[in-house]
Amino acid sequence: MNDPVFETKAMIAGMRPAIQPGEFAFVIWPKDKVWPKGTRASIVEAEGLSLVVPIDAAPSDALAMRCITLQVHSSLEGVGLMAAVSDTLAKSGIPANVIAGYHHDHVFVPTHQAQSALDLLMTLQQSAME
Repeated sequence: MNDPVFETKAMIAGMRPAIQPGEFAFVIWPKDKVWPKGTRASIVEAEGLSLVVPIDAAPSDALAMRCITLQVHSSLEGVGLMAAVSDTLAKSGIPANVIAGYHHDHVFVPTHQAQSALDLLMTLQQSAME
C-alpha cells in the first residue's frame, strides 16, 4: 500500500473516483437486530445506531444511493480533499454524504445523480493535475 497523501492538490489529483457496485441507504437500525449482509458502515449517534445498508435491506421509502470511492490513500491528517469534493457537488445541487475510511473516503450520492457526480469529480481531478 502506498504512503498516505497529505497535500491537498495531490489528494485531489490522485483521487480516481469510482462508482461502487450496488445501491445503499442510510437507516436507523435496532441495536438488538442482526446487521444485514453487505452493510457498508455504522455510526452510533445520540438518537440510535445508523447503518449504511444495501437498498434491499432498507425501508421502501429510503433514498437509494450509490457509493463513489475516492481511490487516493488520503492521510487522516490531510486537509481540503472533502471540502473540494463537497463544494464541487454542492455547486451542482448534488447531496454528498461522506464516510471516511482508514485508506479512502467514500461519497454517497442519490442514485439518479451518481453519474453526474462522478463526471464532476473526474473533472475536478483533472483540473488538479494541470
